[in-house]
Amino acid sequence: MSSDPIDAAIAASGHLPGGLLQVLHGIADRLGHVPPEAIERVAKALNLSRAEVHGVVSFYHDFREAPPGRHVLKLCRAEACQSMGSELLAARLERRLGCGFGETTGDASVTLEAVYCLGNCAASPALLFDGQLRGRVTAEKLDAIVDGLTEKQESA
Repeated sequence: MSSDPIDAAIAASGHLPGGLLQVLHGIADRLGHVPPEAIERVAKALNLSRAEVHGVVSFYHDFREAPPGRHVLKLCRAEACQSMGSELLAARLERRLGCGFGETTGDASVTLEAVYCLGNCAASPALLFDGQLRGRVTAEKLDAIVDGLTEKQESA
């Protein structure tokens, strides 16, 4: 098996019917993102156009074209969470982190992403922090998460 993560992902799943998603997930799992140079290589290997591959990468929020921060915070911005205050939390996050949704903080500590349903509507507003689901998020709980990131960085 190839030591190159893109080649390894193609070799592992490129032969499967409709294997594009599996290949892209394989690349993202290995690198944390799907770099631009992977688009052409995947397209060629799977006999697809670059536009087809890029369309899939840009459509699914789990694929990103640049490496994420050390932590990934995904805030639900769907209707149920909006009705319970997620838009106020969104503004608070942007202010506290100094970056917008779809961006990473200048120190590469946090990538902030919007999602449109985490399936936790009964406990909204909800967020996903480093893969861990949190519900009934308040401004205080959000501040504790952000403060915890700051404390971890200062002690590192």
